[in-house]
Amino acid sequence: MRHSLSTPLGLVAIPFALSVTTAAIADTQTLELAPIQIESSRINTEQGNNSQVVTVITREQIEQQMSISSDSSQVLSSLLPAYSPNTQKLNNSSQTFRGRSVLYMIDGVPQSNPIREGSRSAHTIDLAMVERIEVIHGASAIHGLGATGGIINFITKSNRSDSLKQSINASITTPTSELDSDTLSHKLGYQAQGAKGNWDYLVGLTRETQGMYLDGNDDYVGAETLRGDMQGSDSYDVFAKVGYWFNDDQNLELQHNRYKLESNMDFRAVTGDRANGIATGSTKGRPEGKAHFNEVETTNLTYTDSDLAGMELNAQAFLQDFKGRYGASTSSSFQDPNTPETIYDQSQNESEKIGAKVSLTKDGLLDNRLKVITGLDVLQDTTSQKLILTDRTYVPETTYTNYAPFAQFELQATDRLILQAGARYEKAKLDVDTYQTVAANDNVTVNGGSPEFDETVYNAGAVFKLTPSVSLFANYSEGFGMPDVGRVLRGIDTPNQDVNTLLNLSPIVTDNYEAGVRVNQQNVDFEISYYESNSDLGSRLSEVNGLYTVNREKKEIKGVEASLGLALNEQHRLETGYSYIRGKSDRDGDGEVDTKLNGSELPPNRLRVAWTANWNNKLSTMLQANHSFSRSFEEDNLDFDGYTLVDASMGYQLPVGRLNVSVANVFDEDYFTYYSQASYANDNSYFKGRGRTLTVGYGVDF
Repeated sequence: MRHSLSTPLGLVAIPFALSVTTAAIADTQTLELAPIQIESSRINTEQGNNSQVVTVITREQIEQQMSISSDSSQVLSSLLPAYSPNTQKLNNSSQTFRGRSVLYMIDGVPQSNPIREGSRSAHTIDLAMVERIEVIHGASAIHGLGATGGIINFITKSNRSDSLKQSINASITTPTSELDSDTLSHKLGYQAQGAKGNWDYLVGLTRETQGMYLDGNDDYVGAETLRGDMQGSDSYDVFAKVGYWFNDDQNLELQHNRYKLESNMDFRAVTGDRANGIATGSTKGRPEGKAHFNEVETTNLTYTDSDLAGMELNAQAFLQDFKGRYGASTSSSFQDPNTPETIYDQSQNESEKIGAKVSLTKDGLLDNRLKVITGLDVLQDTTSQKLILTDRTYVPETTYTNYAPFAQFELQATDRLILQAGARYEKAKLDVDTYQTVAANDNVTVNGGSPEFDETVYNAGAVFKLTPSVSLFANYSEGFGMPDVGRVLRGIDTPNQDVNTLLNLSPIVTDNYEAGVRVNQQNVDFEISYYESNSDLGSRLSEVNGLYTVNREKKEIKGVEASLGLALNEQHRLETGYSYIRGKSDRDGDGEVDTKLNGSELPPNRLRVAWTANWNNKLSTMLQANHSFSRSFEEDNLDFDGYTLVDASMGYQLPVGRLNVSVANVFDEDYFTYYSQASYANDNSYFKGRGRTLTVGYGVDF
């Protein structure tokens, strides 16, 4: 337990919050003078004409949120009510979107690792390199494997200058209760962009050190030394993009991003006591084993020809190399019954993806009413998991190969009616060699195999404009995913099993139905939708004697999302976003979905409100509040009390550069995170959330 005397820093947040005054409202859509085209839709549909709910998080919104927290998962959680509250850890375990898995991408390159889901996919790039984030809500197969809950595509920055432009940004974050070297965080970033002749370029570098977190009671937040933590870490990101223009229509672009976050191993976890409300804590000292980390390299080569015989060609080839190391423990799955000593070990996930996406778009058909896109996606994902301290294979090397031709159509049937439809044929194969499980699973030999799957997934939707500013929309879409193959393979303890006959390796096909109303007037944006997400063979993770297994069950989820944005005048905007969600599964196999899903699968019902103001050409402010509503579950030892977090930020243009000041968790709420309360009843992972912090940043362009 750690206590400290309050210093003058503890008073900073109060007058700052009072100066901003009232709270208000938030959604992630902002008024735009020109229609926004959604790259992630593959057919470049305008946002207002999409039959699914689509959110675009702009660069301005990213910068507002990053002035409060540099955690990319926290930014998403703050702006997307249907996205689970942030775990505030390196692992994004239990962070679902509409109760399903998210496909994370960087410029269309998949970052998720569904073959062995290690819950690290939300941390593969620094948002300083991102221009905007496109979010497609609900199941979608337009980018293939993994998007049973939605797609989150990080669109990186591109050069927008004919001459050299550079920028430097620096920030420092501290708890408001004290200034201490152990709890101090700081970040430094540099970017340069420009063009010369037919070439253009953009490079970016960031370096960040995150100190330890204090909760609302000024105690150290528990260190997640097993699954990985953001606090007590060092990270960097190196980003480069180079483009060559053959002419006004043809462009070749190469980009590379390398991101790494690694624990500095200065603090150990102190086990909590869930039954008595005592949080997991931290104390100085080196944990067992080697430092946990995320290390990700993404390389992307894109060729675009916007006038190839009257069509647009997009061709993309990519590589993604992911390594994720977890902390050491004495997990029962690491033990050997024939060895008297207790074994400390730690696992490391490795995934190498190589793929290509080719699409051809023809617009202007049928008297300029029909747009058609056809294409082919190819992906090979080779994934394994090792026990690095004892040099054992935990999950055998598994290669997933996928070929997927697709077609999408958009028809302006009448002046008021837009129809959209498409189909994608998934041809997939898993290759697993014969392997032996670890001693905890009796060292059984599992016969390898190459199970194959093929599935055609469809989508269809319509948008009907009642008036130029009021639309009705409806959509049916299917998502294609896999269960956590690695957990299935490593959990086998019955002899003479055959990979080819394991039902648990069957794919997950999710049906998503949605309908809603969209209003887009000069000063008002409003959208409300109802959706249902069903899968006959879903996937649920459960713990038995310390071992996690994958259960295949029928699952049904229903929900409502609503958003409202109101521009009071040119300076002030109020926004709100709300998500209501319920879900059940069939745990006893009787065909009836009658058991509530817990917090490892469903986010809570959430409300986000915010007020942004540009007082003049120098001063801007933002105030936001996120409330997660309480929820009960079937399990007696899981319950969620709910909490409200309020953040505030201010930006001021100086004669040279710009100053940003922000306060996160303005009222110093002392709370246990949603993940800790509602996902797993575990004394080692009973974490409180971060208390009030002050961040001061400065940036200059030159």
